[in-house]
Amino acid sequence: QVQLVESGGGLVQAGNSLKLSCAASGSPFRIHAMGWHRQAPGKSRELVALIFSDGSTNYAGSVKGRFTISRDNAKSTVYLQMNNLEPEDTGVYWCYGDLTLERDDVRRRHWGQGTQVTVSS
Repeated sequence: QVQLVESGGGLVQAGNSLKLSCAASGSPFRIHAMGWHRQAPGKSRELVALIFSDGSTNYAGSVKGRFTISRDNAKSTVYLQMNNLEPEDTGVYWCYGDLTLERDDVRRRHWGQGTQVTVSS
């Protein structure tokens, strides 16, 4: 079993910052990529950012230049630094990890429980 536990969501005013964290733990695994999706009220879930095992990153166009994804390999943790937040960034943010568990050598996507980010204008 693998668990992804998120933290760092909350309520902030537009223009301010938040940092989300997501720690993976449990059965031994290898990380291929970790990232964040979000879902705003009335909208579809969308990819926000991801970071691959080689350190390369991808971002949604709407967050480029404002959000930064990073990781701590020793802690199996991924971070999302969100600066200059806008009301349009409001939503539930889910962390995910594309992991291969050593016990069965199968690659799967694992999800966190989600954390609410609310940006007031």
